[in-house]
Amino acid sequence: MLARLSLRLRIFLFFGFMAAGAVALAAVALVFAWARADQTLPTAPFTTAFLIFGFLNVGFLAGIWFLFDEHVAQPIDELSTSLLLRAKAGVDAEITDDAARYLGDLAPAARAVSQAMDASLETIQSNVSQETEQLREERRRLTALLSEIPIATILVNAIGEVVLYDAQAADILAKIAPPRLKAPLSDYFDLAAFDAAKSKPQCSAGKEAFTLMDIHHLTTFTAHLKPLGEDGDMIFIDLERHEVDADDHRSLVFDFGLLESRAAAELYDTKLVDLPLVVFDTETTGLSVKEDEIVQIAALRILNGRLVEGEQVDALVNPGRPIPAASTRIHGVTDAHVKTAPDIAKVGLDFHKFARGAVLVAHNAPFDLGLLRRHEQTIGVTWDHPVLDTVLLSAVVFGTTADHTLDALCQRLAIELPFELRHTALGDAQATAEAVLKLLPLLQGKGITTFGDLMSETRKHRRLLSDLNDERVAP
Repeated sequence: MLARLSLRLRIFLFFGFMAAGAVALAAVALVFAWARADQTLPTAPFTTAFLIFGFLNVGFLAGIWFLFDEHVAQPIDELSTSLLLRAKAGVDAEITDDAARYLGDLAPAARAVSQAMDASLETIQSNVSQETEQLREERRRLTALLSEIPIATILVNAIGEVVLYDAQAADILAKIAPPRLKAPLSDYFDLAAFDAAKSKPQCSAGKEAFTLMDIHHLTTFTAHLKPLGEDGDMIFIDLERHEVDADDHRSLVFDFGLLESRAAAELYDTKLVDLPLVVFDTETTGLSVKEDEIVQIAALRILNGRLVEGEQVDALVNPGRPIPAASTRIHGVTDAHVKTAPDIAKVGLDFHKFARGAVLVAHNAPFDLGLLRRHEQTIGVTWDHPVLDTVLLSAVVFGTTADHTLDALCQRLAIELPFELRHTALGDAQATAEAVLKLLPLLQGKGITTFGDLMSETRKHRRLLSDLNDERVAP
């Protein structure tokens, strides 16, 4: 149990036990001396001596603990955090001799090891960069090639989750529900026709077309099927009868890691890296959850520990009221921007579909989620997603006393947040998503590997959110 406590707390408990032990020993010694006296002695002098010793002993050890904490425990904590940031998050955190000047050669030794690692990693990163650039070029060519073929391509794994879709398929899917990796095929199409086609030898061999129907039974598609055995199925949709946006330049979206389909674990037992995350942010008419409205919402998806390119929400919302000038000065959204924008019922429903089956992540989530939950009846949905808050993740990694604003977190994790993008929904969502990607390895380095572990740790810091939101609504 003690191993789960922070170093500074363990040291504090160590000094506390020393103080309590010394007081207890003094009490035993005084009682023994009083009992062995040749004649009955008054207890008042012994009691006074015990109280004086107790106060002096506690004060003396408290002073030593304070000095030890300031000059040893805190520098060790900062040094370990800097090393974790370098090793787990790739952040070039500075290791200074001044902060650890009472730790002997520990800081110079840590810096020397870090520099040696950096030198070896620089060569590796150079080689990886070249290979990555080559892969990007090959992906660009493949995307261009597929975009010229009048067929929409969708790959699903053995349990019916979307693993790949091209730009043409994205256009078709978007008319039904937001296109997204790992989404069940049943979110878009009636599986009865799909299952029937799989059972027909001619269709399952790709020699005969079959009719695929959307879930609303409004549109039918001519499709071909290419089974891939245990890996899943390829679905090719004929575009001749269906218009697609010729100006849609979304790239090929895929994650072949999803081909390794497996039964979903209980949420609390799911590893952090396996969590499907939707990171979002809102801009509003003000800072009151009960009275203000959303004017912009943006979201990004994280799967298998990486951002999914091409899957995002970035929408203006008509709040149905004038936007105060003070709010416009912060986020830049004016009444003219939202005049023709859809209301929260439309945007909220689209966002709810985009976030289906995912864990929602936000910086100070109670505020953003509170605004959405206030409109549940209007939207016609329930916001019952599991939620992570980067304020609490920051507290778990860096301690409660650190600054947990988004700006401070980005600075600590070496995330560049351009000034012009700060306080825009998409800019803040992007920064929050990058922070999550760097915090997850740090959490794992602390032995927090599952969603359940993380929830247990974040519950200890919930007071931070209460204080933060109390400040936001304060006059």
